[in-house]
Amino acid sequence: MFLDVVDLRNFYAQPLGIMTRRLLGRAIRSRFDDVTNLRVLGLGYATPYLGVFREEAERCLAVMPAAQGVVRWPSAAPTLATLADETLLPFPTASMDRVVAVHALEMTPNAAEMLNEVWRVLAPGGRLLAVVPNRRGVWARLDTTPFGNGRPFSRGQVVTLLRQALFTPVGWNEALYAPPSRWFLRTAVAWERVGAQFSLPFSGVLVVEATKQLYRPAPARKPRLAPVLEPALDGSLVGGVAPAGRMRLPRSMPE
Repeated sequence: MFLDVVDLRNFYAQPLGIMTRRLLGRAIRSRFDDVTNLRVLGLGYATPYLGVFREEAERCLAVMPAAQGVVRWPSAAPTLATLADETLLPFPTASMDRVVAVHALEMTPNAAEMLNEVWRVLAPGGRLLAVVPNRRGVWARLDTTPFGNGRPFSRGQVVTLLRQALFTPVGWNEALYAPPSRWFLRTAVAWERVGAQFSLPFSGVLVVEATKQLYRPAPARKPRLAPVLEPALDGSLVGGVAPAGRMRLPRSMPE
């Protein structure tokens, strides 16, 4: 279930939300480090992380799910955000090069359909960057932040979901190692460095980059041989033709 857009906006206006934007924004930028002349789409509530792409990308748009609500973005320029069903995006097929999904995959009740729609709007060679709560982290256990709402994921669950939608994971980042409390704001950067250096398993979010597959795998099937009929050569041919019902199966059939 999607959070209300007002609650999301209020979270990112607080000190904890500002810290979240800074640390998670670094992880997102490290995956999409160059979007020059590319078309970038933010899905869910991704606007806190899209600002770094606006001057670099050919275009940068944001879609906020209808069940969540929409706010104006950017605040001091012509709006680039719209409201739409996350499973029915208002864009032509193969019209986007990069998609950044934040507060989306864990919130939607139709994750598979949403990913299928993302696959449709991505151009050949396009990439998806999905940010999801880590089910092993503290952030997923506390509902004081948006990441404590919705469905958290393990790495295996994310990989399965992406592959079913014809995406291939190609890279991982983790972020938000500090507990989601204002008492850890001053040490959050140190937590991030230690967590990344030692690959600690309790990060708050998983950041997975996946590429669009252009082929659909076909399941292997065991070949089946059709039964072979042969005429009954027992002297019952009439005029060189076997009468109806006088065909019989061979004694041994190939498997």
